[in-house]
Amino acid sequence: MDDTPKSMEDLVMPKKIVPLTDIKVKATKPSTKPLKLFDGGGLFLLVTPTGGKLWRLKYRFGGTEKLLTLGTYPQTTLTEARQRRTDARSLLDKGIDPAATKKAQKAAETEESETFEVIAREWHNRHSSNWAPSHADKIIRRLELYIFPWIGDKPVRSITPPELLACLRRLEDKGTLDTAHRAKQNCGQVFRYAIASGRADRDPTPDLRGALPPYQKQHYAAITDPEQVGALLRAIDSYRGGFPTVCALKLAPLFFLRPGELRQAEWAEFDLDQAEWNVPVERLKLRTTEKIRRKGEFHLVPLSRQAVSILQDLHALTGSGRYVFPSTRTATRPMSNNTVNAALRRLGYDTKTEMTGHGFRAMARTILDEVLHVRPEIIEHQLAHAVRDPLGRAYNRTTHLPERRKMMQEWANYLDSLREGKADKIVPIRRAVGAR
Repeated sequence: MDDTPKSMEDLVMPKKIVPLTDIKVKATKPSTKPLKLFDGGGLFLLVTPTGGKLWRLKYRFGGTEKLLTLGTYPQTTLTEARQRRTDARSLLDKGIDPAATKKAQKAAETEESETFEVIAREWHNRHSSNWAPSHADKIIRRLELYIFPWIGDKPVRSITPPELLACLRRLEDKGTLDTAHRAKQNCGQVFRYAIASGRADRDPTPDLRGALPPYQKQHYAAITDPEQVGALLRAIDSYRGGFPTVCALKLAPLFFLRPGELRQAEWAEFDLDQAEWNVPVERLKLRTTEKIRRKGEFHLVPLSRQAVSILQDLHALTGSGRYVFPSTRTATRPMSNNTVNAALRRLGYDTKTEMTGHGFRAMARTILDEVLHVRPEIIEHQLAHAVRDPLGRAYNRTTHLPERRKMMQEWANYLDSLREGKADKIVPIRRAVGAR
């Protein structure tokens, strides 16, 4: 440390510094000008006109006078400030600049707080309220299993395309190419969030274009042959599982909805007298922007007489609770997303190659179009797809409602005829297609 005097006053009459006391530090009031209370060894307390009390250390390094911030009183006590002075002087004795050391430590701490996992969880927490709970759970679980163990502790700014690709290659090697592509997409969303919040400079995912083989989307297994549909319906009637599960199996072909939309159904959404089910748009599989735009709206499902009858029977069992299909473990949650598929497997159906819970939508869409020749826009609207009229206007919840009510009732009647095995009602798909 350079002890060269700074002024003639220092040469003539060095000041004797009386060490500070806790009482003096506490009792000192602000003035119109900044006050400096010295403790010796370069340590002083700066009292600002606004009442702030700041510990500072004045020292010289490399021939330059410098100032080091040691904390704020009373959060940093006099004793703690003196210890920090001692630590700083110990660094000076070794030829190390304490200000540079503090800056490096702060940078390291900042870098540690800006790891990929920290920012990914922050991004997920900020956006998950706009997603279906099951979707939000899938995303964070995907990151926890396949991304965080490898690059989660790395500063997001430092992650390179090869490092990210190594994570995705592990999924590709396991044969889960779909998951690899989804993980890549989620990582890109995290990187772009980090860029927007000033904690990353670029998104490395575009550099991986073509690095993974393209994934060919697999369609859900579905039975679309009328005769086989009849056999499936008879098998469902013979199912001996829990009554809510039986009802879910019977209602799935009558609603045209996805398994998640079905299992989360709430009794408050149903009007059995009007034969309607109003599904909150937030539960539908739509883009986040579309859900936000349509917040508070409902997708109307007209109920056939058969559906109303099943729901009335089920209401006697579960109607006192929130969910139409409650979990077997607790009434505060809906049934598991695997319940319907598990039941289909118990009935002898392979849910990967023959029939899955999601396949009831494909069953209805195919047969209504190719066998019963219902107009496509009526079907698509009931499936809650984005259908627009020739002028580009989106249909609202009541568009084509009379036609949709008629379609839903005729579809239920048609399924009854297939269940009963009435040959005159079973029209082969090939013949129907050939006749068009």
